Amino acid sequence: MRKCFAILSITFIFLLMNLSPALAVNNPRNTYEVKPGDYLWKIASTYKTSVADLKLINGLQSDLILVGQKLRVPIEYEVVPGDTLWKLSVSFNSTVQSIKTANGLNTNMIYVGQKLRIPPKKLDMQGQYVLMTRDEFRDWVFNHLFTRKIGKIQQHHTYQPSYQQFNGNNHFTLLKGMEDYHVNSMKWSTISQQLTTFPDGKVAVGRSFNIPPEGSFGLLNESVMREIEADALAIENVGNFDAGNNQMTAEQRETILTVTALLMMRFGLSPSIDTITYHHWWDINSGERVLDEGQGHVVKTCPGTDFFGGNSTADAKSHFYPMVTRKMQEISATMR
Repeated sequence: MRKCFAILSITFIFLLMNLSPALAVNNPRNTYEVKPGDYLWKIASTYKTSVADLKLINGLQSDLILVGQKLRVPIEYEVVPGDTLWKLSVSFNSTVQSIKTANGLNTNMIYVGQKLRIPPKKLDMQGQYVLMTRDEFRDWVFNHLFTRKIGKIQQHHTYQPSYQQFNGNNHFTLLKGMEDYHVNSMKWSTISQQLTTFPDGKVAVGRSFNIPPEGSFGLLNESVMREIEADALAIENVGNFDAGNNQMTAEQRETILTVTALLMMRFGLSPSIDTITYHHWWDINSGERVLDEGQGHVVKTCPGTDFFGGNSTADAKSHFYPMVTRKMQEISATMR
């Protein structure tokens, strides 16, 4: 009896070892964790896709991947009782139409035992820019690994472009305009900020998380600027949030809170004046942190005198930080 059991066990292990890695019936997140020796072409070949599609699916700004990083991949799935295309699209971060297209389906009808190829949906990308919803950003930031320690999040508003320049569809145009100004006028290497939030609630990744922001503080003292920016991520919130100007939309407000909370969680931080900093608290020329004592210094109102109750440290402590903390608690509750 023991011999029979041993033979069956060996046979079962052998079968598991010889399953195609693209068959992931029991992998509800259809993710692949990068292993030593992996590179994008190798992973793309294994999962019968292309490097270009892998980059679009995962919002990759370059071919760099790190061991332990999680990538969404296409899978093959065998239909079980109760499955529908809609349920599969939700479970595997896909869409009904993309599943139908990938499998040559003319209707929504599927049957038990049918093998389907399920491709994850692609993110909206142009060049280095990745435009996402809040949910897509949550997935993106927790699946990625980064090569730089992050210790603080900078909050800015763009002032210009403001709401008047946003038409609901020109996210990439506005990003490219900011990049052109930062590169051609300010002589920075690329767009200054890692993240940009928009009035419709979308968020875009621009500058790589792996390189510090550029030029926010200490414009006349490059060594100080580099020191300040070394562990920072910069968020530009499209709009002019000084009192009497743009009234922040509910969607952008929710995105700013959610993105900030996700960054706090992702990098193990708690909201404070040291971890969430306002542009207004720094002398833009010298790089000195003046907090609420800006008299006699060159300071901006950024992120706005009406940004979540105001731009002082007292405003941040009374309004913004508690809201970010509550959002962190809400997100944590959904991850249990």
